[in-house]
Amino acid sequence: MKVRNPRTGEYDYELTVDAPEVVGKKAKEIRLAQKSWREYTIDQRVAVLRKWLESFTEYQNEIAEQLAIDTARKKISQVETKGIIGLMQAWSYRAPQLYNPPAERPSASAATVQIGQQWVPYGLVGVISPWNFPLLLALIDTIPALLAGSGVLLKPSEVTPRFMDGLEKSITAVPELAAVLKLVRGGADAGKAVVNNADAICFTGSVPTGKKIGVACAERFIPAFLELGGKDPAIVLEDADLEISTDAILRSCVGATGQACQSLERIYVSDKIYDDFVAMLVEKAKAVTLTTNPESGQMGPLIFDKQAEKIQVHIDDAVAKGAKILAGGKVENRNGGLWCEPTVIVNVDHTMDVMTEETFGPLIPVMKFDDLEEALGLANDSEFGLSASVFSTDKEKAMEVASQIEAGAISINDGSLTNTVYDAEKNSFKMSGINGSRMGDAGFLRFFRKKALLYQTAAPLTMAHFEESGT
Repeated sequence: MKVRNPRTGEYDYELTVDAPEVVGKKAKEIRLAQKSWREYTIDQRVAVLRKWLESFTEYQNEIAEQLAIDTARKKISQVETKGIIGLMQAWSYRAPQLYNPPAERPSASAATVQIGQQWVPYGLVGVISPWNFPLLLALIDTIPALLAGSGVLLKPSEVTPRFMDGLEKSITAVPELAAVLKLVRGGADAGKAVVNNADAICFTGSVPTGKKIGVACAERFIPAFLELGGKDPAIVLEDADLEISTDAILRSCVGATGQACQSLERIYVSDKIYDDFVAMLVEKAKAVTLTTNPESGQMGPLIFDKQAEKIQVHIDDAVAKGAKILAGGKVENRNGGLWCEPTVIVNVDHTMDVMTEETFGPLIPVMKFDDLEEALGLANDSEFGLSASVFSTDKEKAMEVASQIEAGAISINDGSLTNTVYDAEKNSFKMSGINGSRMGDAGFLRFFRKKALLYQTAAPLTMAHFEESGT
């Protein structure tokens, strides 16, 4: 499989694809090794993870360099790699605290029965991750699943696969880990093979693909932990600080070139401050610099050429329906890379794709509202419910507004805080996902099934208990 370089547009990397039978073979190998892995104590598994942390640190620079080619983002790739080290350290500390199956106890409903409980990890967890944050979203589910005692079959996106070379080196350096964690290379067929061989699936990606995976998992009666798309709104109240709100919204909308599920994608501003807000936002958007020189600048090219096409479609649709572009406004090919400057769009409404469909690019559509009821109605007028933002200098008012937004995490006086705050459990609403949260303690606990051991201490009931003539 040929892989495109997002900075040059050249197909300069070849990905050797794992056929379905190869994926099946890897799954069988993991299952054999997992029988021993699950018998490890939590502290023993933490010890193996710490070995991986050492080897990952050894290959950290190589992985970051590969990520930088995959995504055309140097600094973010370094931050992403360091973030994995932080995740390993955090789960090494937190998982042993959380692993605490209840002690044996008498039943409250059957006096002669003693209850013992076991936490049984899923034997094989399949992780299928997207292209926008290739390393982070590959390992954010993998690490806690391993610590729970599961084996993991991991298939990162075929759009950004180079980092797997360095990552696999770090895994191979720890034989106990390599036995229960194996990488799968390839596209949709490889992903289907992962679903067909796993006991539970963690998928991060688009709603259409998530639906297909959810159906496949339902047919196999296995759980699907789905973290899907977003169309995150921001509500800017009339008492909001303009400097803070424009800074945060711009960063959330166009940071990582807008290629993040928790990026803000539609902005609702009180009509009382709308003009001032837009003027300040446009000025700041025009000041953003591009990394046409990889060693400088703030915003890189678009990673995925198919996504770039969708971004241009959203711009064109908005303009055709009466929207006005105040900054940016076009996807351009520069030396093979696809670039889109921060694009501020006004005169927008909910008939436009840019206000209703996930864009996944550096577009900032801004719409005014008259009162809070209208703002909440607009914010909740979406099939998505991943996250959102509220801006106000009145904390009580901001919290009240946030409580009425139909989304899983609300940032207040900031945007996209879920990309740095991992210890707050939150669920996706609506089409943005389903099942246990990867954030907070649930990120570890969701990989266990609860087994009850019911020990009868007295003589069991006999069939005489059902005698109809009895009293």
